[in-house]
Amino acid sequence: MCTNYRPTRESEWVRHRLGVDLPADYPDEIYPGQASPLVVKSHQSGRVACGLARFGLIPPWAKDTKISRHTYNARSETASQKPSFKTAWRQRQFGLVLVDHFYEPSYQTGRPVRWKIALESGEPFAIGCLWDRWNDPDTGDIIASFAMLTINADPHPVMNRFHKAQDEKRTPVVIPAHLHHDWLGADHDRATRLMALQTMPILTSSAAPSGPKNPRLTDPA
Repeated sequence: MCTNYRPTRESEWVRHRLGVDLPADYPDEIYPGQASPLVVKSHQSGRVACGLARFGLIPPWAKDTKISRHTYNARSETASQKPSFKTAWRQRQFGLVLVDHFYEPSYQTGRPVRWKIALESGEPFAIGCLWDRWNDPDTGDIIASFAMLTINADPHPVMNRFHKAQDEKRTPVVIPAHLHHDWLGADHDRATRLMALQTMPILTSSAAPSGPKNPRLTDPA
């Protein structure tokens, strides 16, 4: 699972790849509950837009935002059936989270050590996600939120090194740049085919300094 990442501020890269501008004012590191840039596409008009959205999907039926503490990752194998994600999946609300890198814990020393995972090329990249809207009953505000989609990473030469030995190895779905628009407009069959290790660009990893204190989280859905 991925609980922490660095959102990109490479505005020229974003404009060139996706034709949108980055929003302003978001943290340098993101944990669940915080907002960062998300790219989405209207299936009616075809318009692509980028705005701030909360990490941790809040489904329309939620009573409050607490559910986002365990909906920050969505397993690709079960997203279409899980109550938190099935509406977003059915409506093909596929988005792209724009990042420079994300972090995972390595236990090779016997204790968790934070490692940074990035593209081998050093460029920013996009992680496939599901997104949804939630209407705050107290304020009337509409909050956009998302969950990163993940797949099994047992055979992946980089992503199978992280988390505890007994844990299943998983990775966020990295969508290669030439398939960004394909993902945003995908039907269910196409989206399923894109969520595969074979389509992902080459990743590299390196030890990273400790970041801000990780807030208390529960297991992702």
